[in-house]
Amino acid sequence: MKTPLKFSERCVMSGTKWLLDTNVVIGLLKQQAAAISLIESQQFDLSRAAVSQITRMELLGFPNLADDEEGTILTFLQNCQVLLIDEAVEHLAIHLRRTSHCKLPDAIIAATAQVHQLTLLTLDERLAKLTEQFNDSRKL
Repeated sequence: MKTPLKFSERCVMSGTKWLLDTNVVIGLLKQQAAAISLIESQQFDLSRAAVSQITRMELLGFPNLADDEEGTILTFLQNCQVLLIDEAVEHLAIHLRRTSHCKLPDAIIAATAQVHQLTLLTLDERLAKLTEQFNDSRKL
């Protein structure tokens, strides 16, 4: 019997490389220069990108979201992988929230990137630093 792959192994094997923070997705959809510049610096390919389940909830949960905006978001999400919040992400998000005092959605996004070994693309400097600090501490 074959041993099932861990989800992070599936991401690596499927070629998934980046996790997009909510602010990057919004920036891309609104064609904001900062988001476009970040993506261009990465030789980006949407088919190799993912978003966290919390990002999908944030995007689709905006109050007064117009039908055309929802359609644009759904089309974007169909072109990248949505990573669900599993037990490993939950445990790491709790740890990050307790130790860094960041917002819960940020902790979930950072944990998702870490668990699935993806590069987090974010315009949030605090979240980027949190991810870098965690990466550095894991190398020790």
